[in-house]
Amino acid sequence: MCGDYNLRREKRYVEVDVRFTPDGKIRPLAINYDKTRTYGIDRVLAVKHGTSRFGVKGHCFTCLICGQKRNLWLEKGKWFVEAYCTTSEGRAS
Repeated sequence: MCGDYNLRREKRYVEVDVRFTPDGKIRPLAINYDKTRTYGIDRVLAVKHGTSRFGVKGHCFTCLICGQKRNLWLEKGKWFVEAYCTTSEGRAS
């Protein structure tokens, strides 16, 4: 990733395993990135309402995943992450 200027971010919808607490809060437990990769969420560091870099309003869960801080967004009942892809890959519409 360092020095590779052909990378860009895209909005990638993912499946998320969640737990609902008795007081109604949502706690994401794992991200099912694709059919072969599931990442456990070590800890939720913060939850806030905001706007993503894609202009989408929703709830942002700042999570610690495999020792790295990542933002997981909940937008109108759908979850997405900001994924890196090369500029040669096709854009999802």
